[in-house]
Amino acid sequence: MIAPEKRIEILKVIAHPVRLKILEDLVQGVKCVSDFEESLDISQPNVSQHLTLLRTNGIIDFFVDGRLKCYFLKEPLIPDLLELLKKQYDEDVPAPACCPVTKKGTYPGGRRR
Repeated sequence: MIAPEKRIEILKVIAHPVRLKILEDLVQGVKCVSDFEESLDISQPNVSQHLTLLRTNGIIDFFVDGRLKCYFLKEPLIPDLLELLKKQYDEDVPAPACCPVTKKGTYPGGRRR
């Protein structure tokens, strides 16, 4: 089980468009830095900075294959999070019946004075 503090840290780390794209690529399989340079259209040092942050936080890891550093997904929560972020919703959650916006009903909890 992932501790709440770890979940919060994961959300903070992945909250960047480049890192989200890196993770989406890694869900598909192992990638090396040059693969990311091509798909992200950013410099190698910039790619490396993002990969380092993801690795430092235990979200990804790598192995060396000759001269290539090959990255892979490590955190099992990531594929589920990415799927959830892709989901499209047609409308907002409906307001509760006791909401001032709907002007129906009363608050079901006790009122403090």
